[in-house]
Amino acid sequence: MSPSRTATPVPKKRRSGRASGTELLAAAVGAVPGGATRPGQQLMAEAIERSIASGEHLLVQAGTGTGKSLAYLAPALTVDGPVVVSTATLALQSQLVDHDLPRLADAVEPVLGRRPTFAVLKGRHHYLCLARLDSSVEDEPDDALFDAPRPGGTKWLGEAGRLGKQVQRLRDWAEETATGDRDELDPGVDDQVWRSVSMPARECVGASRCPFGQECFAEASRARAREADLVVTNHSLLAVDMLAGRHIVPPHRLLVVDEAHELADRVSSAAQAELVPELIDRSTRRARPLLRPDHADRLTEAGDALAVGLAEAPAGRLTAGLPPALREACTLLDSATRAALEAIGDVKADDPDPVRKQQAKAVLDELSTTAQRLLEEGDHDVAWVEKPENGSRRALVVAPLSVAGTLATHLYDERTVVATSATLALGGRFDTVARALGLDAPPPAPPSPAAAAAATAAAAGRGTDPAPVASTEGSRAAIGTVPATEGPGWRSLDVGSPFDYARQGILYVAAHLPRPSVSGLPTAAGEELLALVGALGGRTLGLFSSRRAAQQAAELLRARTDLPVLLQGEEALPLLVRRFRQERESCLFGVMSLWQGVDVPGDACQLVVIDRLPFPRPDEPLAAARAAAVDAGGGSGFAAVSVPIAAVRLAQGVGRLIRATGDRGVVAVLDSRLETARGYGPFLRRSLPPFWYTTRPEVARGALERLAKS
Repeated sequence: MSPSRTATPVPKKRRSGRASGTELLAAAVGAVPGGATRPGQQLMAEAIERSIASGEHLLVQAGTGTGKSLAYLAPALTVDGPVVVSTATLALQSQLVDHDLPRLADAVEPVLGRRPTFAVLKGRHHYLCLARLDSSVEDEPDDALFDAPRPGGTKWLGEAGRLGKQVQRLRDWAEETATGDRDELDPGVDDQVWRSVSMPARECVGASRCPFGQECFAEASRARAREADLVVTNHSLLAVDMLAGRHIVPPHRLLVVDEAHELADRVSSAAQAELVPELIDRSTRRARPLLRPDHADRLTEAGDALAVGLAEAPAGRLTAGLPPALREACTLLDSATRAALEAIGDVKADDPDPVRKQQAKAVLDELSTTAQRLLEEGDHDVAWVEKPENGSRRALVVAPLSVAGTLATHLYDERTVVATSATLALGGRFDTVARALGLDAPPPAPPSPAAAAAATAAAAGRGTDPAPVASTEGSRAAIGTVPATEGPGWRSLDVGSPFDYARQGILYVAAHLPRPSVSGLPTAAGEELLALVGALGGRTLGLFSSRRAAQQAAELLRARTDLPVLLQGEEALPLLVRRFRQERESCLFGVMSLWQGVDVPGDACQLVVIDRLPFPRPDEPLAAARAAAVDAGGGSGFAAVSVPIAAVRLAQGVGRLIRATGDRGVVAVLDSRLETARGYGPFLRRSLPPFWYTTRPEVARGALERLAKS
């Protein structure tokens, strides 16, 4: 392949016009047939405009159906760009880029006198690397693209041919694509193949030293981002940008963090590191041509020592420090990688293969840094041994105890941050999420008498007949009742939701069931599930705390009903969700990825069943370590760590029920603690939408029977 092709030209940037954010929002909404600005959407846009003017950071809780994307995109166009929007999920990123932004650009062009521009910014590994593609056959011998072995040692030429054809298709695509973005490759290729033609950021030699630097797709994406009015990125890249000194995302005055409840976890993941024997082995093979045999042998010895140490150590958090065998392995690895790095030396412009040399140095440097970090055993880090149930991969992992300090230092400096989500006010307050995001929150102001009465009625289930789940006549927009909270340089706002939760749905807690004590699905909970699903005749999304519970629930319904039961793991998730939408009597059961990733409006989903409160498991190392740190400081780790985690997860799961103004149904929680736990039960209920609340099983079944007949 020749490095003669030029990079995609970047248009000269033009600044936004003088229209206000509310004017741009009105134009965007007016361009939709029958469109009308929603009260919460208007409030949110106005609040963001005030934050842009004042420089105050803003936390906005915006319930499902608010139209929050337009509420922040419209005022963002009043800022001299670029403005950066960060999302947690690919689904929302695609929604913004493929639908919301093109429609917004069309609608506001007459108002601004020009068409605003937007760009997508992803990590380097999302883009085709021409340097890797140029040497993809021999660059990764460990990937065995053309040596896929058969059981018994013979080579399976069919598999090798399939992978080889994918590489050739990538070569053909490289001559056609303008972006090199993997998401634009249709049909796609195996992850194994893509890794052989993409470049992680840490292994990149840099455009100035790469023979393909002038035509680099990743560099072109950054250039487009610098010239765009709006840049859409993701939390993972935003986290890497913060940890790397903020030189990846282009400089900007306004950052919008959508799905902000996910940000702290993504920063934790970005700051996490691990040692895996297989990675040491691959790194050794990559570096071997640049090393003397004794240096390579020392790396191999360190990898073998790590494998032995991981085999001996039990899975879980290392509360007493590194076991001797793992400490020895880390010491050997630290010494071996330092010696190898010194032997390889600096990457120079006249090196015969600077790309390969940089790749070898990058992975060795990462191994060295991780080994040193583990050996330090700092109070700010948590280490654990990870052993998946199938036993296929063992790792020694280290992660920060908290990222609040990192966020406080790197998230807010020299830009205004708007953080939004449907689940920011936990327990009816913003202070828990504010602290997690690095903002110090004072005690919240007391709610107004009207707001307090509304919240109390919603939690107690008083004053409303549950019959409206069979009718949505007279529906009104829900009003946010969370008291505003402020701190130094920031404030909060709850704009509510256009859904009338008290008329559209019921929150039923099976308070008569025994407190969950054993793993899996208890017998009493299984009988309750059967009665509820039977009353409706399917149309049920089952969200379970463990794969075992989901499997037991599926087996129970398959044995005692004729309903189609779809179980996560038996088919690809998108296929299962599609079938769930299409087959009216079907049930879809699964675990945590279903709690946030399923959007099924309409009558295909009218019952959401949650088997137990989603507290973190005792063997979740980070949550356990954070709770232990709070306990050691004299507080309650359960209240400060476990309960907020459960609140976010529960709110996300409950939110699967009402996705549109015409949706109706029941959320059934088969964990009596949501009603009976006097300490955290009310906190968790206040974190949920204000459904009509009941603990009477006959009421829930009656509502479901009415829905079945409608």
